[in-house]
Amino acid sequence: MLTIRLARIGKKKRPFYRVVVTEKTRPRNGRFVEIVGTYDPLKKPAAVQFDHDRVQYWLGKGAQPSDTVRSLIRSNPKPA
Repeated sequence: MLTIRLARIGKKKRPFYRVVVTEKTRPRNGRFVEIVGTYDPLKKPAAVQFDHDRVQYWLGKGAQPSDTVRSLIRSNPKPA
């Protein structure tokens, strides 16, 4: 089963995340299918970027977002 979740790539004490599509059983920073966005929680307000078309594509294919990614998608809708 595919999932859309965060993969940490930041330094120690400086978190930065990629939003990735990956198999549910893979490790957090393991192999992934595609990068569909980024999340920087240290910026005020937190910087979130998505490729909304690709996120919708993967959701249509049955990928399940993690709780955190689901809330990020809801709070950052596609610009009109």
